[in-house]
Amino acid sequence: MISEPELEGGWGTDLPSTAAEEPDTPSEGVRGPRRAWSWALGGAAVASAVWAGVLTAQDRFGEPAPRIAYRHAEDLCKIKLTAVSASTVQLTGESARHEEHPALDWAFCAHGAPYVEGRLSYGAEVLVQLHKKADPRTEFGAGPTGLGGIGGMASSGGDVEQVPGLGERALLTRRVGGSRLEVLDGGAVFSLTVQWYGRSDAADPDEAAVQAAMVEDMRALMAALRK
Repeated sequence: MISEPELEGGWGTDLPSTAAEEPDTPSEGVRGPRRAWSWALGGAAVASAVWAGVLTAQDRFGEPAPRIAYRHAEDLCKIKLTAVSASTVQLTGESARHEEHPALDWAFCAHGAPYVEGRLSYGAEVLVQLHKKADPRTEFGAGPTGLGGIGGMASSGGDVEQVPGLGERALLTRRVGGSRLEVLDGGAVFSLTVQWYGRSDAADPDEAAVQAAMVEDMRALMAALRK
């Protein structure tokens, strides 16, 4: 479980595009995003089955419907990760899934890039959940967010900080080899995960620049889906 972090600052409304520090060198991973993310559709299908049971239980409670100011996207891959691509490599939406339910609608997209010998490989996941009956506030920040748990950052842990000025509440989790940004806004929960893999002698990414780009793309995603 991830407890609520202390507000550390450093995430103003004008976010820097560069940073002085570089992360620790990640260990050698899989060869590229197309292999690393090939399980995404199957994982989403399994997680969908789990959600069916959870949502049935939620339907039994008469909680007030949370405010939802966003529309459901059937193809979330149509929304590009422009800023993250500029800070890493050009990422392309490769696989999309979505599902509509009386209690919850969700949309998912896995992004990847062709493998290049001797360079780090990057991948990203985007998940949008619209909770139409149960209020997600009590669960937000308690661990992997819904289907976002099918990614490589499914386990809890890492350094977590709050990001001000983004939705009602936003959390950034940093771990070696990747970062995850989660945003709560009414009944909507957004998740963006970016990871990198490759040889230990490959150039490390500017982690702070990647995280700033994630915030920028998250703002663009929320704006694109706002009703």
